[in-house]
Amino acid sequence: MRIAIGGFQHETNSFAPNPAVYNDFVVAKGWPGLSRGDALFDAVMDRTLPIAGFMREALKRRASLIPLLWTVASPSGPVTSDAFERISAQLINDLITQGQIDAVFLDLHGAMVTEHFPDGEGELLRRVRAVIGPKTLLVGCLDLHANVTKLMVEQADFLTAFRTYPHVDMLETGARTAKRLLEARGWGGKALRVCPYLLPITAQCSFAEPTASLYRLLEQIEAETGADLSYSPGFPLSDSPETGPTILAYAPTQAEADAAADRLFQALLDAESAYAEAGLWSVEAALDETERRLAQGGLSGPIILADTQDNPGGGGSGDTTGLLRAILARGLSGVTLGLLHDPQAADAAHAAGAGAEIELILGGTGTPGDTPLQTKARVLRLGSGTFMGTGPMWEGGTMTLGPMALLDVGGVQVAIGSARQQPSTQAILTHLGVDPKTCPILVLKSSVHFRADFQPIAGEILVTVAPGLVTADPADLPYRWLRDGVRLKPSKA
Repeated sequence: MRIAIGGFQHETNSFAPNPAVYNDFVVAKGWPGLSRGDALFDAVMDRTLPIAGFMREALKRRASLIPLLWTVASPSGPVTSDAFERISAQLINDLITQGQIDAVFLDLHGAMVTEHFPDGEGELLRRVRAVIGPKTLLVGCLDLHANVTKLMVEQADFLTAFRTYPHVDMLETGARTAKRLLEARGWGGKALRVCPYLLPITAQCSFAEPTASLYRLLEQIEAETGADLSYSPGFPLSDSPETGPTILAYAPTQAEADAAADRLFQALLDAESAYAEAGLWSVEAALDETERRLAQGGLSGPIILADTQDNPGGGGSGDTTGLLRAILARGLSGVTLGLLHDPQAADAAHAAGAGAEIELILGGTGTPGDTPLQTKARVLRLGSGTFMGTGPMWEGGTMTLGPMALLDVGGVQVAIGSARQQPSTQAILTHLGVDPKTCPILVLKSSVHFRADFQPIAGEILVTVAPGLVTADPADLPYRWLRDGVRLKPSKA
């Protein structure tokens, strides 16, 4: 089987001020840049990406892979029309030149909003379908946070989403897609169900209830029926008509697909009150609790404060100073914070050298309403920003974050970097000589992905709401395009 493969990914925070421009896809810090033709193989094959999982499984089954284009940009505001049109045109033109193919595989996200299309993936799939016609198979992978739309389901023959958050099953998801495609099963039925309420991303962790139980039920239904199911909790920061959690089912007949989808969908509806219990901590309450637990003693590991609203993985600037200021005002000791995005501060630290005392204007430039912290800092350690990742998400992968430094800012250890990257691997800190296990308090600019590598060492985790672009409560967002009637967060009633 000749399979054309490609990918175009972006998770859009419609409320973030900076759009994703073309160059953000060309030079994707921390990820492979835009890659075309044979360069695609080298760029993605050794990464923990869905397309890599698809390629490995397809090659094992002796498929012939035809590389098109693969690219990703960090979460941000909407993708510009220029970027979407240029990248889509490149992918489509590469597809047209390949001649006869049997199938197309696309590595997608599912929450791309552009300046001119509320459903970027649906539009891309529509354009691909227009080229290949109705008989050539079109399949793809989606992120767990996909806002799955009717257009996406109509245009694709098969779509499947991650089942873990933190996303530790990306390779597995790609491999599952290849198996479904190459086993040539009949998928005569497909069913999409749309949830009537939105879910905060902090409530979507697959380690926690009720999400964990929903994924266990998903696997049980698949085992009992042979259907293929996806539960996508959605990305509420994408402002589009079809934003929200969905259930997607494929089966040999429409009746079987409907039955499988309805069973899981009912469980999702029944889980609403449990989802409503997901707790968040204000800054002051989190710091009070931190002081109380430290005084009490008996912790098995660090107290982790997750600075969820400044998560670069959700479109946050990664440089807010609100939580840092509150910690400095309290005079808390034993705090390590990371990763704060400030290329200028990193350059200044490298210019001064380890051990130097420097004057800095730190962070505070990427989020409206925030201000930089004017401070003296001591340079503790320097790092190149190129290192091997650790943990389920990054094991064996190379991270390239540009110059990094560990600073002492008023007694707080602050890890700074030149690329926006949430700390989803302990290696971000160990690269700078910090052993996270020995830190009494860790402040991590992340919502959930940090749990992949940090939860096993944590004594307690407090998801903390400090000012930032990644609004934790969807009810606080000024939606313009969301469909009428959807509840902005789960209800306890």
